[in-house]
Amino acid sequence: MSYSLTIAAKAPVVAYDALTAAAFVNSETDSSITVDFVDEKAVDGASVVLKAGTETVKDGAVVEKLASEFPEVLVGAGQSAEWVQVASSELVVKDFKKLAVSLEKLDAHLNLRSFIVGYSVSVADIAVWGALRSNGMVGSIIKNTVYTNVTRWYQFLEQDKRFGGMVELMAKAVAELKKKSKVKADGKKESHKANFDIDLPDAKEGQVVTRFPPEPSGYLHIGHAKAAILNKYFADQYKGKLIIRFDDTNPSKEKVEFQDSIIEDLKLLGIKGDKLTYSSDYFQEMYDLAVQLIKEGKAYADDTVQEKMRQERMDGIASERRDRSVEENLRIFTQEMKNGTEEGLKNCIRAKISVDNPNKALRDPVIYRCNLTPHHRSGSEWKMYPTYDFCVPVVDSLEGVTHALRTIEYRDRNPQYDWFLEALKLRKVHIWDFARVNFVRTLLSKRKLQWFVDKGYVSNWDDPRFPTVRGVRRRGMTVEGLNNFVISQGPSRNVINLEWSIIWAMNKKVIDPIAPRHTAIVSPVKVHIEGAPSEPVVEKKPKHKKNPDVGEKDVIFYNQVLIDQDDANSLEDGEELTLMDWGNIIVTKLNKEGDNVTSIEAKLHLEGDFRKTKHKVTWLADTPEKVDVDLVDFDLLITKDKLEEGDDFEDFITPETEFHTAALGDLNIKNMKVGDIIQFERKGYFRLDKIEDGKYTFFTIPDGKVVNKYGAKK
Repeated sequence: MSYSLTIAAKAPVVAYDALTAAAFVNSETDSSITVDFVDEKAVDGASVVLKAGTETVKDGAVVEKLASEFPEVLVGAGQSAEWVQVASSELVVKDFKKLAVSLEKLDAHLNLRSFIVGYSVSVADIAVWGALRSNGMVGSIIKNTVYTNVTRWYQFLEQDKRFGGMVELMAKAVAELKKKSKVKADGKKESHKANFDIDLPDAKEGQVVTRFPPEPSGYLHIGHAKAAILNKYFADQYKGKLIIRFDDTNPSKEKVEFQDSIIEDLKLLGIKGDKLTYSSDYFQEMYDLAVQLIKEGKAYADDTVQEKMRQERMDGIASERRDRSVEENLRIFTQEMKNGTEEGLKNCIRAKISVDNPNKALRDPVIYRCNLTPHHRSGSEWKMYPTYDFCVPVVDSLEGVTHALRTIEYRDRNPQYDWFLEALKLRKVHIWDFARVNFVRTLLSKRKLQWFVDKGYVSNWDDPRFPTVRGVRRRGMTVEGLNNFVISQGPSRNVINLEWSIIWAMNKKVIDPIAPRHTAIVSPVKVHIEGAPSEPVVEKKPKHKKNPDVGEKDVIFYNQVLIDQDDANSLEDGEELTLMDWGNIIVTKLNKEGDNVTSIEAKLHLEGDFRKTKHKVTWLADTPEKVDVDLVDFDLLITKDKLEEGDDFEDFITPETEFHTAALGDLNIKNMKVGDIIQFERKGYFRLDKIEDGKYTFFTIPDGKVVNKYGAKK
């Protein structure tokens, strides 16, 4: 029987599954399936058509048909039905959140598996890989290892030429079809716009330029991180460029310290712009453009006192200074304001847009104001500075930015942004809005965060209770976890208050496979074990049972051990329990004072069955090698999930947010360095924050669901 496969090269979902199935048949049987590509979005209304003799099948039925014809090659068809359905319906969606749910399911399924079904490549692997490969959003997710098991499985399959080779084959076919593209009736070649999964208006591959413009007036927080990562993501998606630009137009708030910290934090996030610039580089150009607006009667000088100006704008009342002459406005701007004179300090420059527009952002916004504070880059050269509203559209256009990605809170200012570009006859820049990151019980305002620092509620901007990049990293957030979170949220425009559990759960996926396992004992109770070694015996044990690459650790076996007070209090006389990674013991006597167990007598029972014991407890040999550790947990700084307009945040400050628990740790902790992330078994994940006077201070790392008994809810 003859077989031929026809694939629509421009189909929204490329038929990689059918292409790969054909490759398996061609490589492992004497049959030959011919493959043709057409420069269309569909073939007979389908993305792929298979002709098998006189029979014709389309789309999802193609792989099913090939599997029935060649069961010895395309195995596991019966067992694969569920995953074939998932592939065709759930893994081709372009919505970040919906896709994340399905990828989470697949990641969990692959946790202890090399293949989706059985012990070799099956129809399920072909269908799921094909759906993921055709979904453009997945590439970045795989690269950033959002889902560790999916990435492992995906990359393993692509090492097989029947998978990875199909991508090259498809690319070559598309390139050939482009060369053969027809000429339009007007004689011009048909232009091709790349079909990206996240379509920016007028975006062209290789020509997209995005920018991340932080103000150097504070440390980078998690909201800024989202903006930076998304700008980087879009630039990479379109093979374009990213500009990192410091919006340094307010010398009263800006410091070199903040600027340097932002550069360092971006570097930690793996974000390096193609160009680093400063708004202050364009002070002269912005000055000249402001003069142009004044000369054209589109801006005026106004010395109305601030409160009255604010009220007039609110009520839609024109300023008494709105009809000043061009000559008067120029004199004030180019002489008085430029030189910072007494008269200049009283004035500002306002764009003459509207007095009573329903959108208050268009009611004659201020575009220049005086400030005699020396600038950290230009010194005292300038006595007046452009506002954010004027600076951003101007510099975006001058620097070649094609798409300004910014949070949805600026949406009311979008018409204002466009007005400046049109009034100044500058190149058009497209705006793309996305929702800012909001977390429950969390403040992102730089002013309010500075208040916490100034009042001593936190140690500094890198405090682990702060939503700054430095703060969450000090708490144990990894770069991968933060990137994965932002990518999973995507450029959604839905403004919601997120639980911190979401981001910490993603971080857990990164650290769990590689975090060494160690032991810490809280409120230790001594246990004497009859039959255990009377002298300490050291053995090598894996730091991570599921990942031998993490290395080995020393474990001391001894007849004197320590267990947690809580574990001791839960035991009964005569009970058999399991000492984790050692074996069973039988309690022969519990010594108590009141309700607390003070010491335990037991005997070793290694032949006991750990599956039948009620309690599995961590333990530590009571030898001089043990170390003092301080387990520190934190609560959020604010008690209210979402502060409403009019709420004073000072009324909702959490009374106690830092919790310390003394513990004893195993001897291997002495080999650790600050920044190391581990898991204390049965207690959670921790990051070593400091070593001081022989004491090791660990910060708890929330895992998204655990309520740690040593502190606050995660």
